[in-house]
This record gives sequence, C-alpha cells and structure tokens, in this order.
Amino acid sequence: MRGIAQRSAARRVRTALSAAVVVCAVTAVLPGAASAEPMSVPGVASDSGAGVERISVAADGTQGDGDSAGATITTDGRRIAFSSSAKNLTPANPAAGERVFVRDQRTSQTTLMSTVTSPIQRPVISGDGQYVALWGLLFRDTKAFLSQVSSGSTIGINCPGLSCSQPSLSADGRYIAQAATFNRPPSRQRVEVRDWRADTTETVAEFDHTVSARPSISGDGRFVAYQDGQAEDVFVWDRTDDTSSGPIEGPSKAATLVQLSKDGSKVVYLSGADTYVHDESSGTDQLVPNVRGVAIDPTGRYLLYAPHDTNGPSLMLRDLETGTDETVSDQPASAGTDAVSADGRDVVFHSTADDIVPDDTNGKSDVFIRRYPNEANLL
Repeated sequence: MRGIAQRSAARRVRTALSAAVVVCAVTAVLPGAASAEPMSVPGVASDSGAGVERISVAADGTQGDGDSAGATITTDGRRIAFSSSAKNLTPANPAAGERVFVRDQRTSQTTLMSTVTSPIQRPVISGDGQYVALWGLLFRDTKAFLSQVSSGSTIGINCPGLSCSQPSLSADGRYIAQAATFNRPPSRQRVEVRDWRADTTETVAEFDHTVSARPSISGDGRFVAYQDGQAEDVFVWDRTDDTSSGPIEGPSKAATLVQLSKDGSKVVYLSGADTYVHDESSGTDQLVPNVRGVAIDPTGRYLLYAPHDTNGPSLMLRDLETGTDETVSDQPASAGTDAVSADGRDVVFHSTADDIVPDDTNGKSDVFIRRYPNEANLL
C-alpha cells in the first residue's frame, strides 16, 4: 500500500452505548428498525412527475426565511434531509443557527430533527429514510449524532478520539463509517465502522496524519471506500475478510474519493481534471473527462457531475451505461454525495438562483429536487 497507511490487526472494540451523549430526552437509545415507522412501497412521491420542485419549504409551501443547503435523499426518493437556518419551516421555532430538517415528499411534511446541535456540514439520511446522521460540535470537538425520523430522538455516536469526521450511513442506518482523530493538536486518525445496535466498532485503517480520509460505506455495511489524503490514494475495505484492496487508481495516479455506490459496485474518484468510475468486479475504470464527479446513485449506474466549463449547465446526470446526459440545473447550483435516488429518478441540489421555480422571492439559498419521468416507478 503506497503512502504511510498501516492496517491494524483485526479487532472489535466493545463500547457502551450508555457512554454515548444523549442529546434528546425522548429516548435514551434509538429503537431498532423493526420499531421504526414502516416505509411504503418503493417509489417516488405520489404527485411526482418530471420537473423541479423546491424542497426547503414548510408543510403549507411557505418558503424558508433562511438559507438551506446540503441535501441528501433516500433510495426511493421519498425523504430528503437538509440543513437550514430558516426558522419558519416547522411550527416549532428552532434556535438561532442551522438545524437539520427532513422533507417527506409523500406527505408534504417538513420535520425538525435535533434541536441541540448545529450541523457543521450537511446531514446524511439512511437509504430507507429511518435515520439521519449529522456532524456537529460538542464542546470544542466534532462528533457524529444520529436521529430517528419517526420519533425525533437523537443520540451522540461514541467517538474514540477527540473528533470524528462527517459520518457515512448504511442503508438501514445501523453501520456508521467515520474517521476519528487523536492527540491535541491532532496528529493521527483511524477510519472505523461502528455498529451502534450490536455495540461494536471495527477498525478499517489507521494513518499517522490527519489529512482527510473521507470514508463512504455501502448499503449493507460490508464495504468502505476511503482515501489516504496524504498519499492521495483510494482503497476499498471488505468486512468479510477485514482486508483493504488498492490503491484502486493504480500505483502512480493521485486520486481523491467522491463516493462508493450503495450496492458496493462502483467507486467514484477524481484525478486531475477528470472523474473516474471504478468497477469493483472487473477492476476497470470508466473515464468521464473534464468534469468533477459529485455523487453516484445507489445502483452505480447514474453519475451526478459538475462540468468544469462554466458556460453551460452547473449540474448534469450521466447514464454510465448509455453515455447519455440529462441537465439537472442550468443555473448555478451545488450538490453533495447521496444526492441521487435509485436509477437516477430524483436529484437534490441547492441554489441561490431565484428563477428555478416560480414565486421564489426569499433571496435565500434553497433546496430543490429534479425528477425525471419514469412511469414504472410512479405510484
């Protein structure tokens, strides 16, 4: 393995969830998926159709009075989590600063999640829409927090170091991949996967530096893609044998990780001005030149990217099998990982443009969803 990454011996570290910081008094621990609100049959919202809709609104459609950004979407496109400083999206008026909200496209309800901590970066929603993870400040260190959508209860996820990076969630929210930093000032880090239900932690990799590791976990929690930010290498860890393969980009190319698809089949990474989609089964790379990859859908077929050419659309969606492109936004817009639902049906993004939808008069950054017609998936 190039660089100074060193794999630790396989080990599982038992930690008590009772040691986690409980940040909401609703429940001390989060219920398992069996007790969570059941999801309806897979599909998009019942009123869905091709076009763009604003998501960062109250249940009655009132536009937000603060900036909204950082959206992630469930596999079926039903729920979107985002952060916002708006104070009028729910009847409960949140405290000053950013908070995390979930928009349910089927019920048109907007729900406020944790009110205790403000997210430092965008939240992440699990593929089944039952859990939302966020990266927030606890005293002077950053920690991961996990909220259950149906109950609103939130716990702090135990972090073995001083701080932990923005989490990546498995499809059912059970497994959380994160990078923990140690020492003050920070001088080393460990990539790990935490199973908060079984109360175990597995070490993926360790580095004697703190340059970003950015882990991305598969939907079943088996695979974790991560990077050695100092050596500029990307690796994939497999839980079944506790080994890492890579660097997937080869021995001489510098790479930066974007995202692992939820089915574990594709790894998107950047190298120079280009984007590559690595196929885990064949070991081959598909080049998407002169663009910046942003996200990949859960099936690994649809790539969301930003062209480097600023004279055209700001976000595009490519079908990697056919090579065809769809415009997501002609206006300046941004998006992050986990922004595409299964089969590329829905894409979430944020923009300050006021002409994406009618009656946008708040002068704020808003979250939008673009739907593509797919009659087989409409309810």
